[in-house]
Amino acid sequence: MATPFSHAFAAVALGKAIVPRGYSWRFWVLAAGSAALPDADVLGFGVGIPYESMWGHRGFSHSLCFAAAWAVLVVLWEFKTVIRFSQEWWGLFAFFFAVTASHGVLDAFTNGGLGVGFFIPFDSTRYFFPWTPIEVSPISIRQFFTAEGWDIIRNEFRFIWVPFGILWILGAGIRWLRVKRLAR
Repeated sequence: MATPFSHAFAAVALGKAIVPRGYSWRFWVLAAGSAALPDADVLGFGVGIPYESMWGHRGFSHSLCFAAAWAVLVVLWEFKTVIRFSQEWWGLFAFFFAVTASHGVLDAFTNGGLGVGFFIPFDSTRYFFPWTPIEVSPISIRQFFTAEGWDIIRNEFRFIWVPFGILWILGAGIRWLRVKRLAR
């Protein structure tokens, strides 16, 4: 898995690049939290859920089905004033689906674990992408405060923070150019 910090940063950068209007801090916290949420499945280790189980790490909570269900819940719960199934409603659904699903996508670029169950509960196959440049993050918080932990942070900076930061800057630049062109 990538670190929760990198999952959260990717969600905020994606949002800053594509979300058409400004939202409150609560929106951005929800976006970052949605991107990090799938790793709550590590709590299953403590109650005896095996890694390879559908409910184990990188199982159902990393699936596209989970991302869709979570997106529906977020939009229904947090955006009650938005007309259901309107263009804005679907836009919010698509955004929260994308940031939640981005978790599994980033994890499929890591070099460890059992892969990501994108299609659980319909197919239990776990997947990695052919290119896995992201160092797998330790599950233990204690391991972050080691030399290996800092190597992982540097690796994620290179393969997650820089590309998503560029996306953020490009999105902001395109938005700025549109506003400037409309002001003429």
